[in-house]
Amino acid sequence: MDQMRPVVYCSLCLLFVLDHITILPIMAAIKVHGSPLSTNTLRVLATVYEKELDHEFVLIDMSAGEHKKEHFLSTHNPFGQVPAFEDGDLKLFESRAITKYIACEYADKGTQLIYQDSKKMAITSVWMEVEGQQYEQIAAKLAWELVYKPLLLGMSADTAIVEENEHRLAKVLDIYESRLAQSKYLGGDCFTLADLHHLPTLHYLFGTQVKQLFDSRPHVSAWIADITARPAWLKALALQSQQ
Repeated sequence: MDQMRPVVYCSLCLLFVLDHITILPIMAAIKVHGSPLSTNTLRVLATVYEKELDHEFVLIDMSAGEHKKEHFLSTHNPFGQVPAFEDGDLKLFESRAITKYIACEYADKGTQLIYQDSKKMAITSVWMEVEGQQYEQIAAKLAWELVYKPLLLGMSADTAIVEENEHRLAKVLDIYESRLAQSKYLGGDCFTLADLHHLPTLHYLFGTQVKQLFDSRPHVSAWIADITARPAWLKALALQSQQ
């Protein structure tokens, strides 16, 4: 009988320990700090959703200047811009650098947003550069004049700036129309970061007079209808609508 006592005591001790253990929630290793109203934040969120990654979204109150405060500057982005990104002990800022990291690090997850073939990836990289250096420079100015100024500042758009950049955008879209007549997507036959990076500014410009520049080009219009209907993008927009 005495030989059984240690077993009984151990069992009782185990039950006591289990009864008093506090199970903490498992925190996602990936964190995206930003605002869903930010085009750059939306770009990263769309990528995370395409890769089907568990993550935590940390809302930064830009209206209160949270992104310009010392804690954010010293911890996340010294330039005081969103988004900021964490994956374990890795911290990044600049949205396109973040999307490239996600696409490479999690290549085996979700949508394949890059090519493994070096020549195909080179072509995709060209169009990623086109988005950043040609399209975005113009689209951001138009979005500022036609969306952000009226919405956030209550100011009217500068007509001269709008007309100048509509003309510039038309020239870029003519090149896109030619490219998309040859290929379903900008980087090739598959949806990649080259396409995804356009989504945030497209979203804002489609609520303005600029929409007709896209609609008047059939291949561009079909491409936009395709990429804006992607479930991952709709998830990113759903998060925006919740704020």
